Amino acid sequence: MNARVLTSALLWAALLGIARPGLAEPVRIKLATLAPKGSTLHKHLMEMRDEWRRVAPDAVDLVLFTDGCMGGERDVVRKMRSGQLQAAAMTAVGLSEIDPSMGALQFMPLAFRSWVEVDYVRDRMKAQMEEKLLDKGYVVLFWADAGWVRYFSRQPFSNPADLKKLKIFVWAGSTEHIDTMKAMGFKPVPLETGDILPGLKTGMIDVVPTTPVYANALQFYNLAPYMLELNWTPIAGGAVVSAKTWNRLPEAVRTRLRQAAEQTGEKLRRKLRRESEEAVEAMKARGLKVQALTPAIEAEWQKIAQAVQPVVRGTIVPADTFDQVQRLLAEYRAGKRVP
Repeated sequence: MNARVLTSALLWAALLGIARPGLAEPVRIKLATLAPKGSTLHKHLMEMRDEWRRVAPDAVDLVLFTDGCMGGERDVVRKMRSGQLQAAAMTAVGLSEIDPSMGALQFMPLAFRSWVEVDYVRDRMKAQMEEKLLDKGYVVLFWADAGWVRYFSRQPFSNPADLKKLKIFVWAGSTEHIDTMKAMGFKPVPLETGDILPGLKTGMIDVVPTTPVYANALQFYNLAPYMLELNWTPIAGGAVVSAKTWNRLPEAVRTRLRQAAEQTGEKLRRKLRRESEEAVEAMKARGLKVQALTPAIEAEWQKIAQAVQPVVRGTIVPADTFDQVQRLLAEYRAGKRVP
């Protein structure tokens, strides 16, 4: 076969979608996230995609879908199961749809006092969490978090008794949050994200529990100008990929891609934690009023968080996982830190 005939044959093969001998097509991974386009998470995912292209040229084609265009996190999990998507970057809400134990870092109100404690617990549990996700068919690319949940409200309040009089936004379909709020005597109002601002305007809701970065980005502080300085719970999560898709890649390639992904997670955690505090300062400059806690009021919040533990343990978070978190926190606080 002369050069002209060979070139023509390859061209027609390409046009018809026929694989060329000896040249494997890249593995396409469609990854969805609720994060807005241009957000810190989106930027870091793009950096990861570029690094994947650099360390494993033509091995994988990572396609990103932002802004919740693939639906909520539970929708995304369903689409991964059906093969419409192969990966996702999401919070514990979505990850717990795969395995309920993934909610341990996010669904235990006031369990954690600092990021150091969050890191301590996650570092000692991540191997077993990754194994559980793998058993369900997913490989963890990286772990991340997105700041502390704080209460933003239309009117000032500081103690749980005041909050019980107000209507609190929760994401529609977020049964964990709804059940927890009801168990504490609060009034949850399930809405979609797009209904938060209209809900604040009309009085359908009075309070939005969210991270400062999110409140700043969506400008909730204009309608909810008070923030309670209480770290209710961390927003924890990560990125996972279908093991079936992941295993189509050679082992050496998977190792390089996983290393790049883990570096992305580390950078993302540092960046988002810093941005969370910066967001509070930015909102304060625009009129946000921060409600500080006295030791007595903080004790009231701890009391109500303790009271809801029986609802969380064994129902929202598996009992063994709940107990493990509590045990690790107790060890850390007693100075008996396990390696």
